[in-house]
Amino acid sequence: MIVVDSFGWIEYFADGPLANDYAQFLSDLSQIVTPAIVIYEVYKKIKRERREEDALIAVAQMQKTKVIPLDISISLSAADISLDKGLPMADAIVYATAMANNCEVATSDSHFAELPNVRFIKTSQ
Repeated sequence: MIVVDSFGWIEYFADGPLANDYAQFLSDLSQIVTPAIVIYEVYKKIKRERREEDALIAVAQMQKTKVIPLDISISLSAADISLDKGLPMADAIVYATAMANNCEVATSDSHFAELPNVRFIKTSQ
């Protein structure tokens, strides 16, 4: 099981330069754990940059994964991780969700670059 961060989902749905790198993780949606906040971030970005229908299509795909709601345990863990690692709130929630579900995180978000249990996919920039 793996958590694909918002960066990876957006790259995949936009058919960006790293889409194939993320496709390897997204080929079996039953093996993906998705923090609810990732759905928020992906929906918001796609709706803002394209249209609502595209955003809803993306969410429908993401709902085929194991979606994890934000609960008290993950919230407290995320706050501790944010304080300890200096992560922004959403990233800390993603990381705490992954740790609570014994998953790695696949991302290209530089906030995660040096953290353990992260499969960091480098961008060409």
